Amino acid sequence: MQEGPSVLTNVTVRPWALPIVTSSSRLDAISPDIHYRSLPARSRVAQAKGFLSNPIIGQRTIVQINISETQFLSTSMSLSRPTDFLLRLVVFPFTITSRFSSLSQKPIMPPAVNNHNPHPDFKKVEASREDFDRNAKFHITKTINPSWKFGEGANDTHTEGKHISIDPYEPGRSANFNYKLLISSIIPRPIAFLSTRSASGETNLAPFSYFGLVNHDPPLFAVSFVCSVKSAKDSLRNLVESKECVINIISEGFVEAANSCSVNAPAGASEWAVSGLTPVMDCVDVKCARAKEAVFAVEGKLESVREFESKTTPGKISSVLAVIEGTRFWVREDAINAEKNIVDPAVLRPMSRLGGIMYGRTTEAFEITRPDFEKDIGGREGYEALAKAADEKNKSS
Repeated sequence: MQEGPSVLTNVTVRPWALPIVTSSSRLDAISPDIHYRSLPARSRVAQAKGFLSNPIIGQRTIVQINISETQFLSTSMSLSRPTDFLLRLVVFPFTITSRFSSLSQKPIMPPAVNNHNPHPDFKKVEASREDFDRNAKFHITKTINPSWKFGEGANDTHTEGKHISIDPYEPGRSANFNYKLLISSIIPRPIAFLSTRSASGETNLAPFSYFGLVNHDPPLFAVSFVCSVKSAKDSLRNLVESKECVINIISEGFVEAANSCSVNAPAGASEWAVSGLTPVMDCVDVKCARAKEAVFAVEGKLESVREFESKTTPGKISSVLAVIEGTRFWVREDAINAEKNIVDPAVLRPMSRLGGIMYGRTTEAFEITRPDFEKDIGGREGYEALAKAADEKNKSS
């Protein structure tokens, strides 16, 4: 890349778009992940002052920006070499910072910000809520409409509403928006509380809600990690290295301890100490520890690993899917039946993940039998009658 004088001028800034479009092909800029429509109405029409600066060469210039559908910034600065800059704008109640480089062919991404806590003062918010109901017992009720008949459609708890279509890759839509949308709609999600061990003996314990049971013969589980194998943190790195783990299922009795294991600890730091949970080294097929507090746990061997490429950032690996084969089950005696084939949910008291930082508990359930085509629907004749009624209903609606 050839060095030389450069002038920054007429930079168009759209805080909701990635990447920022500029008037000069010699400048690339990346905006913070703030959607324009999330700004307070009083900020949308205001003007804000900010500055472009580089602490190394000491250059700084004041800029002014209009908070509107298209934000526009005009400034100029002579440079003798490729230079990194910070654009900082103070717009109540946000301080917006973007980092970019002159004469750069590739955008410089701002530091990732993971807003794990959406409440400015979580303890204050939590104190205003009602206490956890310790007396809630798992119980089974009737289904919502025990007299429901085939062809009747939704029951009386259903509500109507207009739907909107969302393109996950529409211009300006951040991948983080898809993340928030999916984790708040695909709920409740089971949690894999993964215990792993490196080849050198370092241990790790962490919860993952991109998790599911995918088969029983052989027992197969899927766990997804939002990273690449190359940039893997301890859990995935240990799993790929040793090819074994223990999947513990989180219960109400240790949910706080399990959540503490999501801490952003440095590499090599074991979450066992952070959580205070008890590692038990009695597994038969793997060298990892299982959590003594877990009512149910599975020893597992890594079956396969597959990386997926991002569609919003082509060329970047955005996730890794690990398929794990269960080789041995561990169940607390008071939770399993005599045939060793059913776990009691009243003892397991499993926790699940919802959107944001919410967890869910399971205290109520109902049963519905699987229908038989001949006996319950009436075979082909009964089906034809239902199909005819459905066609007439759809034509009239």
